[in-house]
Amino acid sequence: MAYSYKGAIEFGLVYIPITLSVCVKNNDIGFNMIDKNTKSRIKYKKTCVDCNDKEVKNEDIVKGYQYEKGKYVIFTDKDFEKIKSAKDKNISIQQFVSVDEVDPIYFDKSYYVQPVGADKAFNLLLEAMKKQNKAGLAKTVLGTKETLILIRAQGNKMLLNTLFFYEEIQKAPAINTSKISKKELDLASSLITQMTAKFEPQRFKDEYNEKVKKAIKQKIAGNDIVEPKHTREPAKIINIMEALQKSLKPAKRKAK
Repeated sequence: MAYSYKGAIEFGLVYIPITLSVCVKNNDIGFNMIDKNTKSRIKYKKTCVDCNDKEVKNEDIVKGYQYEKGKYVIFTDKDFEKIKSAKDKNISIQQFVSVDEVDPIYFDKSYYVQPVGADKAFNLLLEAMKKQNKAGLAKTVLGTKETLILIRAQGNKMLLNTLFFYEEIQKAPAINTSKISKKELDLASSLITQMTAKFEPQRFKDEYNEKVKKAIKQKIAGNDIVEPKHTREPAKIINIMEALQKSLKPAKRKAK
């Protein structure tokens, strides 16, 4: 597995060289954009606005910050590296938190952490976090962006999650509250209990992805895609008590 980052975790005065490799692979099906008449691929060119839309090569493209209209200061990759301190280049744990304290809304990307030497220090940190059910909060600069990081134990593995900063999380829209009766709450709770099962992610497959793959094969074979027959639409129940009662399995209702 190719690594996407090479650096170190700083834990107090302990220095642990590590690499990161992504946890999630992309299973998206790739489609090209083509002209529907000629079946030719659409090509996007990078052009210069002030030079008659002349195409610009990648090696001639740099980052510029516009401080006044039409005036830019240019930044190269070397400039961004010069800004980084030694602390910015490594993952420095600033504090530890209980894993349950971190709302999943803050989670962004996940990586596997692997030691590059310093195996004992790596395993010591891993076991200590497992024992206390704690995760390390850290910051580092990845590319040109400072990133908030959570380092946590999962079994015998160490995972790193990039987190969104507090100011990146948008305020939730207001929701009107409704008066709920005890009977409604009891029925809803019974339905949740009835539908509760152990989380087994392997049970859930990307069925639509498989349908798209099947449709691609049909198209290649020169066949049209046949729309599946629609099952009967479920009856619309306006009364919430009636909906809850009909949702519960008969055996459960009898037992109650």
